[in-house]
Amino acid sequence: MTNPNDPCLFCTPRGVTRRNELAYCSRDTYPVSQGHSLIIPFRHCASFFELESEEAAACMELLMCEQAAVNEQFNPDGYNIGVNVGKAGGQSIFHVHIHLIPRYAGDSPNPQGGVRHVLPETSNYPRHKC
Repeated sequence: MTNPNDPCLFCTPRGVTRRNELAYCSRDTYPVSQGHSLIIPFRHCASFFELESEEAAACMELLMCEQAAVNEQFNPDGYNIGVNVGKAGGQSIFHVHIHLIPRYAGDSPNPQGGVRHVLPETSNYPRHKC
């Protein structure tokens, strides 16, 4: 099995859909839905929390632009935005990358809770009687 961190898969941009001075965007190689995109800073650093403020702003700018493009091309019904930080957080490529995941009506039997589903036992909100 190859190590996605040696050499780092994201240090050499591939399939770039858009870029700015500090970051680039590409579609995910193993998408969970149509239009699944990644926003990646050019500078190699492992954690989202290590980004300089300018890099974070550049990533957010691309996130907004990519969302508009995905909207136009695929017309999804919603989105999840996520960043995995650290092994315990599910990170497997230790170069910051932000997931833009389009969601479509019916793609999950119970989408309530969204990103909370990473810990299935905490994903459902308790039902309170009014």
